[in-house]
Order: sequence, then structure tokens, then C-alpha cells
Amino acid sequence: MAWNEPGGGNQHDPWSSGGRRGSSGGNKGSDNGNNGGNNGGGNNQGPPDLDEALKKFQDKLNAMLGGGGKKKGGGGQGGGNKPRNTFALPGLLLVVALAIWAASGFYLVDQSERGVVLRFGKFQEVVTPGLQWNPPLIDDVRMVNVTRVRSITQTQSMLTRDENIVEVEISAQYQVSNPSDFVLNLRDPNLSIENALDSSLRHVVGGTDMIDILTSGREILGSSVSSRLQSYLDSYGAGIRLQTINIESTSAPDPVIDAFDDVIRAREDRQRTINQGIAYANAIIPEAQGQAQRLVEQGQGYRESVVSEAQGQANRFNSLLSEYRNSPDIMRERMYLDAIEEVFGSTPKVLLDVSENAPLMYLPLDEMRGNNASSSSSNNGEELDPRVLERMSSGQSSGSSSNSSNSSIRREGR
Repeated sequence: MAWNEPGGGNQHDPWSSGGRRGSSGGNKGSDNGNNGGNNGGGNNQGPPDLDEALKKFQDKLNAMLGGGGKKKGGGGQGGGNKPRNTFALPGLLLVVALAIWAASGFYLVDQSERGVVLRFGKFQEVVTPGLQWNPPLIDDVRMVNVTRVRSITQTQSMLTRDENIVEVEISAQYQVSNPSDFVLNLRDPNLSIENALDSSLRHVVGGTDMIDILTSGREILGSSVSSRLQSYLDSYGAGIRLQTINIESTSAPDPVIDAFDDVIRAREDRQRTINQGIAYANAIIPEAQGQAQRLVEQGQGYRESVVSEAQGQANRFNSLLSEYRNSPDIMRERMYLDAIEEVFGSTPKVLLDVSENAPLMYLPLDEMRGNNASSSSSNNGEELDPRVLERMSSGQSSGSSSNSSNSSIRREGR
């Protein structure tokens, strides 16, 4: 049966082992009642009474503060009030306030952050990652993320060196390198960087022609802006280190962008034609140079051969001259024979000087050496004089063997 079930005289409290105190059941006697009361008081394991706990705490607080109530005792004898301590309550409140103040001074610095400590507005130190403590209301700790890459983008229209207007979109990425300078020297970091970026960009674009900005000069433009912007930030003491400067786009103003596109295409066509001409020249010039070198070398070889031949002939003439001085007749005869051999060596003509009665025997040795006998005989007949042929036929019929000793062949011109 449940303890709170209606009916039944014994309603047991689940927080205690005996019956409820002050129940309507009969008492078994003074001894049993006392024992039962003691047992009931000793075995009561129910939840604490909040009213009693609050009353005990109030009594202890009154005792601590010096407030006294009536003393326990009969007849009200010895009753009286203890003197109250006026500094106990403010002291307690002060201790509690100091504990809360000290506990509020603990804070945690993340690994990617640094804490800039300002004591009464003056820079004190930079704290590292970890659990830190600084007195509240005295120190002001400002957290700065030193690993995050911040970025800023601008689009500006500006004047170039050749008095043209261009639109440049540029972006900058940077990190905080010195947290104390970043916090103390810059009231608005984004505004300061925007102004410095705008100033450096206008300075560089103002010294560059428009065609360079639109075509091949974008990389040079980015590097120039980066170095100038970093110098500005260093002079400000901003505590910022630039990571990259990107020229996102460069273009002419919208009303004239079509015309500038035509100009750019024309320049590209011109450059392409120049490149084709250079390629053609690179293909033709080496060949022409090779031919010229070959002709030069051939000329040098011909010159050396002619000079060598002339020197050989001069040396031969000098040798012949010395021999001629020693034996004029012999050298004259030899020179004559050499000249006749040189003149008649390449001609098929035959010159004969024979007497009237002497038979003639002619052997066409040049034609006999050839492969075609018929052609050689015909050539021989055409080249011989008719009188020679007649004498050859008459000499053969009369018997050339008996009179061969009387025949003679003489050279012409002796």
C-alpha cells in the first residue's frame, strides 16, 4: 500500500522509518513515547528544511554582526542584547567585492591573438597566448589577431601621365606585425590603409602611360604600388606587413572602351606581324649567311690555287732559265718540242711533208683507240687530204716494203 493512499491509520512518510510525528494514533506511554520520539528524531532522513537552514544562517550572521536575542533560560533571567559591530557588514561586503573583482580579472588569450595591455590608457605590455590575469578597471586589454590575413579592395578612376583616364581595381592583403603599433597608432586601421593605398596608386599611375597600364605594365604597376604602400605604412608606424598587391582589372572609361579595344587589337596585330617578320628573318638570314660564307671560302680557295700555280710557274721558269743559260741549244729544242706537243696534242689534224716519189704509210692511232671503227675510218677520210690518200694507194700497190727505207717524215717548220 502506498504511503499516501487514503484509508488506513498508518500513513508512513517515505523520508522516515517510523510513523509521522504527531499522528492521531494513541501513545503507548511516556517511556515508549519518549523512546519513539527519540527514535523518530534520530531516524529522520528527509530533506533539510529550508526555513530552518535560513534561520540558522540568520542567527549566525546576527551573532557575527554582534546582534543578540533573548538568551535561552527560565524566567527570562539573564536576558539582554549584545552590542552590534558596525564595521562587520561593510567589511564582509568589501571582501565579497574584492573576490568578485579579482575573479573577473582572469581571461584567456587565443593562440592566434595577442593582448595589448593599457594601464590607465598607457601602454604596459603585450601578453602572449594562454591564461592571463590583469586587474580589472585598471588595465584595459585589447585583443588583436596577428595570423588572420585581412584584405581591402578599391576601384578608382585616375589620370595617367599621357593625360588619359583609366579605371583601376586593386586589392591588398595584409597582416598585423606589431600589435601595439596597430592598436595605438591607428584610430581606424581600414580607413588609414584605404587612404594610403589610394595615395600610392595615384602616384604610380600618374607616372605611367595609359597603354602600359592596360597591357604589359600591370605587373610593374603592382610591384611599384606594393613598395610605396609599405613605405607609407612604415612611416605611419601602423604595425602592418603587406602580403600581396593584386591589380584585379585595368580598363578605359565606359564611354570610350570600344575605341580602346580597337586600338589594343591593332597593336596586337602589329606585334604579331612583327613577330612573323622576325621569324622569317631568322629563317632566311642564316641561310644567306651560310651561302655567303661558302662563296667567301670558295674565293679564298681559288685565290690560293691561282697564287700557288703562279708561284709554281715562276719557279719552273726560273729553273728553265738557269738551264737555258747553261745549254741554250738543248733547252731551245726541248721548249720547241713541248710547245708543239701542247699545241697539237688535242687536235685530230695530221700534217705531212713527203717527197714526190716516197711512199707514205699513215696509221690513224687516235681513231684506232676508239670503240667505233666505222666512225673512225670516216673521220680519217674526211680529215686526210686527197693527195695523201692517192699517194697512200699508189705506195701500197708498188710495194712499200722495198722502198720503205727511203721514206722520211719531217716536221714542218725546221
